[in-house]
Amino acid sequence: MMFVMAAVMEGSLADLSAWKPTECSIAKAMDIVGTRSAILILREAYYGTTRFDGFAARVGITDAAASGQLRRLTEAGLLTKRPYQEEGKRTRHEYVLTDMGRDLLPAVLALMQWGDTYLQPGPAPLLLVEESSGAPVRVEVRSDEGREIDLEELGIRLNPDYARARSAK
Repeated sequence: MMFVMAAVMEGSLADLSAWKPTECSIAKAMDIVGTRSAILILREAYYGTTRFDGFAARVGITDAAASGQLRRLTEAGLLTKRPYQEEGKRTRHEYVLTDMGRDLLPAVLALMQWGDTYLQPGPAPLLLVEESSGAPVRVEVRSDEGREIDLEELGIRLNPDYARARSAK
C-alpha cells in the first residue's frame, strides 16, 4: 500500500482539479534559473567569482553560453554589472550579486544539501558552516516560532492580498 504524504491544501485549493497554478512562483523562478548553467553561475557568484572568464572556466561552459546566462541573470536582476579596469587595459565589467540574487541563496544551498544526501556516493564534498564558529549550517523549513515543519504539516492557502489584487484588475 502506498501512502500519499503531501502538504495540506486549504480552502479553495483543496480540490486540485478546480484550479490551475497559472501564476506559480516556482514556474516563474524556473524560467530564470532553471538551467544547469544558470544555477552554477549563481554558485560561482556565491563563491566569489565576479569576472566573465572565471564564470565560463569554473562552470565549464563556452564563452557564448556564459555570456547568454550572465545577460539573462543580469536582466532578471540577480546580478549587476560593475565596471573595473586593470592597469593599461580597457574598462570591463564584473558581475556581482544583487539583493535578489543573494536572497536565492537558501534555494541553491537546499539543492546542494539534497544532492549531498541523495546523489553523492560518499561524504559531501563541501561542508556548510558558520564561518565564525565552524558550526554546521542547514537549510530547513521552519515556522516563525522556529519549529521545523514537515511536508505533511505545511498548509498552503490562497493569499488574500493576491486574491484582492487579482480581483481589482
